Amino acid sequence: MNKNNNNLLWRYAGLATQFLVGIGLFLFAGLKLDEWLKFKMPVAVWVLPLLFIVVVIVKIIRDTGNKK
Repeated sequence: MNKNNNNLLWRYAGLATQFLVGIGLFLFAGLKLDEWLKFKMPVAVWVLPLLFIVVVIVKIIRDTGNKK
């Protein structure tokens, strides 16, 4: 494996780690927010991680898109 592929591998491994940690943090924050606001349905548990996923997907598309 050449150096360029190795750097790319570490970049995506770091992105995956950030993704998993972010999902965990947003789930935890959603749980606490739902407890604090006393929702009957877990609204924040669904909305916060979904918002995080959308932001990460947009970031990935911008990072891997054509550079002009």
